[in-house]
Amino acid sequence: MSENDNLQEADGKKEVVSNETTPTQETTSNVETEITSTDEALEIKTKTDSTKDNHVEEIEASNAEDAEDESNAERHEVEEKDYHAMTMDELTTEISRLLKNHKIQTISKHVNEIKTEFNAKFSELLDEKKEEFIAEGGNEIDFYYTNDTKKHFNSLYKEYKQKINAYYKEREQNLKQNLDDRLQIIEDIKGLLSVEENMGTTYKHFKELQEKWRNAGPIPRDKYNNAWNTYHHHVERFYDFLHLNNDLRDMDFKHNYDQKLKIIERAEELAQDENTNRSFRELQVLHKLWKEELGPVSKEHREAIWERFSNATKAIHDKRQAYYADMDKAHEKNLERKEEIIALIVKIAEDKGNSHSAWQKKIKDIEVLRDAFFKAGKVPLKVNEQTWAKFKDAVRTFNRGKNNFYKDLKKDQYDNLKKKKDLIQIAEEHKDSDDFKTVTPLMKKIQNEWKKIGHVPRKDSDKIWKQFKGACNHYFDRMHAERKAQDQHLYDAFDKKVKLLDALKTLELTDDPKADIDVLKAKISEWKEIGHVPQTKRYIDGKFYKAIDDAFDKLKMDKSKLDMIKFESKLENLANPDDTRLLDNEYNFIKKRIDEIKSEINQLENNLQFFSNVKSDNPLVKDVHKNIANHKKELDTWKAKLTKVRGMYN
Repeated sequence: MSENDNLQEADGKKEVVSNETTPTQETTSNVETEITSTDEALEIKTKTDSTKDNHVEEIEASNAEDAEDESNAERHEVEEKDYHAMTMDELTTEISRLLKNHKIQTISKHVNEIKTEFNAKFSELLDEKKEEFIAEGGNEIDFYYTNDTKKHFNSLYKEYKQKINAYYKEREQNLKQNLDDRLQIIEDIKGLLSVEENMGTTYKHFKELQEKWRNAGPIPRDKYNNAWNTYHHHVERFYDFLHLNNDLRDMDFKHNYDQKLKIIERAEELAQDENTNRSFRELQVLHKLWKEELGPVSKEHREAIWERFSNATKAIHDKRQAYYADMDKAHEKNLERKEEIIALIVKIAEDKGNSHSAWQKKIKDIEVLRDAFFKAGKVPLKVNEQTWAKFKDAVRTFNRGKNNFYKDLKKDQYDNLKKKKDLIQIAEEHKDSDDFKTVTPLMKKIQNEWKKIGHVPRKDSDKIWKQFKGACNHYFDRMHAERKAQDQHLYDAFDKKVKLLDALKTLELTDDPKADIDVLKAKISEWKEIGHVPQTKRYIDGKFYKAIDDAFDKLKMDKSKLDMIKFESKLENLANPDDTRLLDNEYNFIKKRIDEIKSEINQLENNLQFFSNVKSDNPLVKDVHKNIANHKKELDTWKAKLTKVRGMYN
């Protein structure tokens, strides 16, 4: 540590008066000759500052920054965040939060970092939008782009600039006046050396000037160290001048010594703290107390206590530097990760997959890699711009390939748009035609063609579909209305059948099967008399005959007779003089069923031959005879049905 060190001089290490005798007018004159003005003292101190150690300079620089505003130290309490990993929306939210919750002078570092990150991300977005604009045929000179997030961010940053400028403007006047006041105090302390008065009175004036100095307020940071050095310089000389009154001087020296020992002990405790940022901030306060609140100590202690305090300061400084060295290593790892991400982006950009689905997958992959890039953390400052440029170049290359693909795709889409507009024109020209026989096939044809044509630009898709659909619906609604008018009698018949079906469902049968059969047959006749319904409504016939069958099933009569009655009802439904296809199907089905039953009877009769030596009352034999009898009875029923069907042809 140089003997000219700031803090060492603050203890009065540099002597002006070397003799131990009572100062005379000549001694006072010598002091004034050596330091004749505050400006000259400032110049001397500036020259000696070049010998300071780095660990002290770092503390002094930070304290000088805080010296302009005592509340500026609150900047250490503002939470550090990874702005690089934030999106533009998140950065905008963060700057808004800082403006609302912190003093304007404490957030400058954070706001500037946020602005740098926001501008970098917006610049990337701007490049992408510009590439798209040019790819779509735009002229570069006409390109302009902004968004709501950018506008909001600009508004918040403008608010910050207005507030910080107003703060600096107001503070500037106060700082200048405070500096003038402090320089005058220095001059007044110098003047004490030439005042001829009682030493006790002079000492009292000196203490009053010290108190005025402590309350003089903040001064410009660039004047801070020189002002304090000059102040301590003349305080030191006053104590040398005061050596006649040892009691007063020694009392001050002892007080300062005791307080500085406490400061040193606290600094040594901080040197063991693993939280380097916290220990550094408290160390700043200790240096501020050492320099601003306490005066010199006796000469025999000056070198020792300063060395001890300096060593504790250096230990904290070295630990902090080691912490930053570890951060640098972490930044190097972040750089490796970001280089890997950039390489992956380049690889995707070189991929030859040239379909819409392939590009959609690549777009999603790039988004994932972009997020990973920003979340990978900071890189060493010396390569930050270079890394950012490589990343932007890789993304820009990908975007150009994407834009070229979709430029060609859009060309196809515009061709498809023209084709669909041609179909719209055909639909519009024929939507009011009354030539339904000719136009209906045409309208169906253009509907099929529409389905085969590929995609059109998204901005036109809904619009042209509504046009085409509207024209087609207009035509077919007219056609259906016309046909409905022509077939109104069919719709009337349908309405009657609905009422008849509802009545059948609520019909209550009596205990007289014959009377009930007559009622059901009357219902069937009434149904047939109503006549045909529209083709799309013919399902109602099936519902009616299902309801008739359900009603017959409720009758209390022989199953075979009931079966024939239900069959006759069915034949009524099948009968059509103009179309015998349904009757033919039924005829063929019955013949087939008769053949199947005959075959089953033959099989059963053949089986009886295996029981030729078995008695007739054997259970197995009896069961076979029973089955044969049932089949023959069923055969008679089917033969009767066949006779009924044949009769329908007549």
